Amino acid sequence: MPSEFHTTRRIEFADTDLAGIVHFARFFVFMETAEHEFLNLLGTSVSSITKGNRIGWPRIAASCEYLSPLRFEETVDIHLKVARKGVKSITYKFEFKREDILIAHGSISSACCICNPGEDIRAIPIPVELADKIEQC
Repeated sequence: MPSEFHTTRRIEFADTDLAGIVHFARFFVFMETAEHEFLNLLGTSVSSITKGNRIGWPRIAASCEYLSPLRFEETVDIHLKVARKGVKSITYKFEFKREDILIAHGSISSACCICNPGEDIRAIPIPVELADKIEQC
């Protein structure tokens, strides 16, 4: 059962700001992309159908601390760890590194929810078939 995932990303011009460094908001996109890749590896998605219901993962909390700049055309290693697997939510921790230099670290917490159109969103237990595939670090 996976509890960690690694991916890399080459920084594109659109990721940068006027100073030529990665704009702070892009790190949240990078974390979300790594989460999507992790869930895809497990055979699911951030938006799926389970027992006739649309299942999604709305954010409960998100944060990122920046330690060193990252620039256009550099490659960043993104390391995802499952920091907490609750009954209805998951918290991921992320580390961003260029070679061995820690660039930033962050976290995202998401609740497993039924997100059917026309209905109120409501948290549900993580489906057993997915929960059994995820291990907390």
